[in-house]
Amino acid sequence: MTATLAETAAVARDGVPHYRMFIDGAWVDSTTAIPVVDPATESIVCTVAGADTEHVDAAVAAAKRTFDAGTWRNTPPVERAAVLDRVIGAVAARMDELTVLSSRETGMPVRLAAGIGVGFPLVHMQHYAELTRTYEWERSAPVSGQVLHAGYIRREPVGVCAGIVPWNFPAVIAVWKAIPALMAGNSVVLKTDEKTPIFALELAAMLRDAGLPDGAYNVVVGDGPVVGGHLVAHPDVRLVSFTGSTATGRQVMANAAGTIKRVLLELGGKGPNIVLDDADLDAAVDGSIYAFLLHAGQACESGTRLLLPTSLHDEFVARLIARLETLKIGNPLDPATDIGAVMNRTQQERILGYIESGKAEGATLAFGGGTPSGAGFEQGFWVEPTVFTGVTNEMRIAREEIFGPVLSVLKYDTVEEAIAIANDTEYGLAAAVWSRDNQRALEVAARIEAGSVWINDYHNIDQYLPFGGYKQSGTGRELGPDALDEFTQAKSVTVDLSGDVSRRAYGLVLGTPPATA
Repeated sequence: MTATLAETAAVARDGVPHYRMFIDGAWVDSTTAIPVVDPATESIVCTVAGADTEHVDAAVAAAKRTFDAGTWRNTPPVERAAVLDRVIGAVAARMDELTVLSSRETGMPVRLAAGIGVGFPLVHMQHYAELTRTYEWERSAPVSGQVLHAGYIRREPVGVCAGIVPWNFPAVIAVWKAIPALMAGNSVVLKTDEKTPIFALELAAMLRDAGLPDGAYNVVVGDGPVVGGHLVAHPDVRLVSFTGSTATGRQVMANAAGTIKRVLLELGGKGPNIVLDDADLDAAVDGSIYAFLLHAGQACESGTRLLLPTSLHDEFVARLIARLETLKIGNPLDPATDIGAVMNRTQQERILGYIESGKAEGATLAFGGGTPSGAGFEQGFWVEPTVFTGVTNEMRIAREEIFGPVLSVLKYDTVEEAIAIANDTEYGLAAAVWSRDNQRALEVAARIEAGSVWINDYHNIDQYLPFGGYKQSGTGRELGPDALDEFTQAKSVTVDLSGDVSRRAYGLVLGTPPATA
């Protein structure tokens, strides 16, 4: 029989499901029960045990002890992949249940939750199972010099890896942090955001049942400054992988500097979405809406700056607004819903504050700009899809990451000007180019300072391709073989095969040893 939520990670407490942390193969409770709130209804989905620094210390100690024991890191890659295969089967069997949970804790429409909330994690785990079997964990290497040497390079696990997961896409980003680290033989301590902990904890149950050794995967839940800060600075953590804001990323780097940890950062963005004058307008209009409205704009790679040639501007904006008028905002569990709620009141107020800023700076509010009213919107955290025209790249709404359903439309006259506007930002996570001429689009893409550039598409995050940022959008790469590179370290080994002591390198310093009697 398929396991249900109550039989795995959660127990009943005060009439609602209650999740405990997962440390060293056991469920660990605390005196703090943090409510997980449905952004669309403000009802309590569940509660979760909140960690303190002692829980972090226990989780890191368990991870280090397991890593040092070598049980998991010395498991052959094909056997590690077999454990992941069993987890994949468990996730697939619970697809419907996990989809509803994903929608309820994040506020994203259930269609999106089925795809990105559960489908993406599943597909990406399948990719890592395949990659673990085919990755070049060890390879021979040519060795220069006059002495006859043999050389090879090993990719070895780093040790205890800390993953810090944000609230916007908690399932797929938990997979990005934990699964390649585990497949590389590391031990993991995952800190989830207290607003969206469910998938990471359900994953703990599935990994345990699939045969992962105790201590190899641990989950703590809590705030960033105390719980996350302590984890990042912990001397036994050797790698930190963080997804979140650029401001917090700077603090992560500072906290990690004391012990010279490896730090992977996937940070903010202000994606330029460039429509060239020969674009297919039907595709570009829908693509531009998708670019800024996915998960109510709460995606770091969102295309929130729409760059339009002056010759197309008015027609394109009219088409875009007409299309927005057909979208449904409302109950995320309704399959007909296109746009769900934003995460919480703090997020709602932040977005509305940026909308006021845009109006104050002289941009034209062309669509939306408020909160929906009427039946179904009495509770929850809602912001209408919002479009500003007359935006210049110096305005706050064009320079700062809003993290909400707000689009800034900017005009340009030449492709050179469009490229200059696109690159005039501290960010460099993602961008797009729309054109019927692929070669022309490729030439523009080559000049954009971003880690991902999509042509005639957006949010095309492919499991086979590296994902990460330029400039202040981050360091390192997730997905594809690059992820296993990040979670391993290279060791070079050489063997002297010559048997000739006089020709070895140290003979240049010590000279030829005297002959023996």
